[in-house]
Amino acid sequence: MRSFTLGIIVTLLVLVLGALAFALLGYIPSNANAKPSHMEMRVAMNALDASMDRHAPRLSSPIPPTDANLIDGMKIYTMNCAVCHGTLDNKPSPLEHSFYPPVPQVILHPLDDPEWHLYYAVTTGVRYTGMPSWDTALSEQERWKVTAFLSHLGKLPPAVRDYWKQAYGVSPQPAAMDMKDMDGAGKASSGNH
Repeated sequence: MRSFTLGIIVTLLVLVLGALAFALLGYIPSNANAKPSHMEMRVAMNALDASMDRHAPRLSSPIPPTDANLIDGMKIYTMNCAVCHGTLDNKPSPLEHSFYPPVPQVILHPLDDPEWHLYYAVTTGVRYTGMPSWDTALSEQERWKVTAFLSHLGKLPPAVRDYWKQAYGVSPQPAAMDMKDMDGAGKASSGNH
């Protein structure tokens, strides 16, 4: 039994060292314009969700989702987030596939994460994705307003939808109003968010 256990330990050690050597010898592609495999996306999204669940405090927004706050959040999103995450004219960002993994297009495929989760991602950024932390560029109130806007995309009040149409020439996309469970590639996910 002792040699069987030792064999398992040695096998696991060889696998870990082999994977490390594979990475350190440059066999893992480093180009940002590559399409991630389905398995890589699944593992990465599950790891991100698990990390957020472990580290993000379950905060409640101090900003009420009033029309004025949601419109302010929309403006903050337009100035700081739209270039990567999609514009309010219902078009994907031209940078969508320039990052690895591809940037979630949150206007076309709204996130279904809880507010505390979105706020934590906005505040701290997401390592290895190009998503910066906004804690030094935006005030806490601004981060909560953009979070409110993103978390209410599927249920924007009429005045906010009217502002969107007036300011950007189009209404919010019907798909954005459905709040489907999407992954970063805009495909239906397994509900792990």
